[in-house]
Formats: sequence, C-alpha cells, structure tokens
Amino acid sequence: MSNRVQEILSWYESDNAGTKTNIARLLNHGKLAGTGKLVILPVDQGFEHGPARSFAPNAGGYNPHYHFQLGLDAGCNAYAAPLGFIEAGASHFAGQIPLILKLNSHDTLHDEKDPMPSVTGSVRDALRLGCSAVGFTIYPGSSHCNAMYEQLRAIAEEAKSCGLAVVVWSYPRGSGLSKEGETALDVVAYAAQIAAQLGAHIIKVKLPTAHLEQAAAKKVYEAEKIPAATLAERVKHIVQSSFDGRRIIIFSGGAKSDEKTVFDEVRAIRDGGGFGSIIGRNSFQRPKAEAVKFLNSIMALYAGEKP
Repeated sequence: MSNRVQEILSWYESDNAGTKTNIARLLNHGKLAGTGKLVILPVDQGFEHGPARSFAPNAGGYNPHYHFQLGLDAGCNAYAAPLGFIEAGASHFAGQIPLILKLNSHDTLHDEKDPMPSVTGSVRDALRLGCSAVGFTIYPGSSHCNAMYEQLRAIAEEAKSCGLAVVVWSYPRGSGLSKEGETALDVVAYAAQIAAQLGAHIIKVKLPTAHLEQAAAKKVYEAEKIPAATLAERVKHIVQSSFDGRRIIIFSGGAKSDEKTVFDEVRAIRDGGGFGSIIGRNSFQRPKAEAVKFLNSIMALYAGEKP
C-alpha cells in the first residue's frame, strides 16, 4: 500500500478495519490506484433526470451493464448507482470494480423548491450486493434538511458498524438559497463542512463560484481576505473546509460540456488540492471509445502525467 493511501486512512481514526479496508479498495483500484486521487463514475441520472435526458445521447447507457463495463474499461476507482442499476449487474461484474450503492434518490416529475429525496436502498442491500460504500444525498438549504441529516446520521452509523464507507453528495438547494447561491463559495464550503460533521468519509460537492451568498459570511471572507479569484483558490478553500483536507473531497462533473472546459476544471481541482472527480453525464453520454479516452485524460491530469 502506498504511503499516500496509508496517510489518508490514518485520518479516519474512529473507523473499524472493515471500513478502512473499503476506503482502501476505492483508493487502490483503477488507473489512479495508490495516488490518493479518485475518478468515480456515477449513474444515478436515470432516476434523477429521466431516461431520455440521461441516455438518449448515447443509447448504450440504457443498458445497466454498459456502465459497469465503462467504469472497468476506463479504469475508474469505483462505480456508483441506485439499487436497480447495481442489482442489474452486481453478480455479472462481482469483484471487478468497487461499488457505491446510492441509498436515496429524487425525481423531477413534480416541481418543488425544497427537495426531499426518498430512501430507495438500504445498508443490507449494499452488503448483499458486495458494495464497498453507500452514498447519500443531502440538500443543505432545503426546508427538509434536518430530516435528511437525521436519515444520514442513522444510515452512516449502520454502514460504519458493518464496515462500509460513507459517501455524501452535499448539494445546497432549496428556498433558503438563490439559484446563484447553490454554488456560492461560502455555501459550498458550508455544505462540505456539514457533510464532514455528519460523518462522511468521502464528500461530493459542486465546483464553487466566487459569489458569496450569506451576508454574515461575506463580511468574514472580505475581512480575512480569503483568496477566491481563481477556481484553484476556491477549491483550496473547500478542501480546507473539509477538516483541513483530512476528509476526501471530490467534485461533480455536471452537465455534459466540451473537453477543454472539463480539463481546465480538473486542473483547478488538482492544483487546489482536491482529491478528484465524480463524472457521470460528461462521460457516459459520449460514445464509449471517446468516453474512455476522455476519462483517461482526466486521470492523467490527476496523476501528474499531463500538465
């Protein structure tokens, strides 16, 4: 095991051998094995956005096996998905790639300013399917956030007792925030801190803008002159807000965009001390050969093989 992975595992001082082993599985798989960096393939968009919006750009994605194979072919650290997609391929691909079972999901069939996902899987499901971790989304800023925090606390307690790692999607959203505020630097930093305080081993957030949403926070950012001019500086602040970099913090890829934009974002994540990316639509909506090349380029950036 590399010194870097051993160092990361040392940060999780309260966790049992099973949980640390599963964190190590995530860090020691794929092309970035041993580097302390992660590129994870998440495919929860079928539930979150609908099948056509998610898979019509590349029809192979309608097939659950496609995503397991894409993660394998590209050398991803792990594959994350809701219960149905994991069940549809867990046996066929058993032991070939670490799995993260997403335990809650939210659909877009009705408009709501304050989202509240449904719990759609369990820790027992994750154990049955051979997963290394469970995933859970919280929406800081939603009027339902307290219920989500309490759900996560209970799920994290059970998962850790069973030796599983806990991955938290922390996405600010709801009537308490403006649209611009969902990716504001102060708000994303707060969301990362909340996930860490709720016991996450790995935290997923969106890349922050330079906007400051909260008036009280804005005064502090300005008084303390917290650097925020570049994306790398903003990433560094998010890492600092995640227990001073002692929790693994990765960043979402968002909607499909051009390669240059994504690669520039990856460079900023790398240069700001981020631990990697979790990239769904930007990968699986491309033809497979193109997606593999695309993901390998991202991994090369994180590995320091490309400037």
